[in-house]
Amino acid sequence: MTPFDRPPVGMNLARTAKLVAQAFDAALVEAGGTLPVWVTLLSIKSRELANQRELAGMIGIQGATLTHHLNAMETQGLLTRRRDPENRRVHQVELTEAGEALFLKLRTAALAFDKRLRTGLSDDRLAEFAEVLAALRANVD
Repeated sequence: MTPFDRPPVGMNLARTAKLVAQAFDAALVEAGGTLPVWVTLLSIKSRELANQRELAGMIGIQGATLTHHLNAMETQGLLTRRRDPENRRVHQVELTEAGEALFLKLRTAALAFDKRLRTGLSDDRLAEFAEVLAALRANVD
């Protein structure tokens, strides 16, 4: 058996990741959001990230791109930003009532999508898959 009797792992993983990401984004769009909006709302809601720089890193975008997203979300009434009184260069971001409502709507869509992805997969297979993904990440690092 040669290494190319099956698609290379990297190629297969990249294609699958792209397909899943597109389907997830489509599910979020149908619910009234997008992946960057969902990750932003989730990060703010969970308080995992305290400022815009950390938020940009979580989403995987540049600070200027995040500023564009946050400006649009603020214009839509989904969040508010204010300067941190202890560090004027840092913006604190909080959800508004409309942001909370969209968060709940997108959370429902995200959970439904996750359930769809898990269809037919046992907890053992999912645990093994998580281990394989962790090993692939470690191999890249």
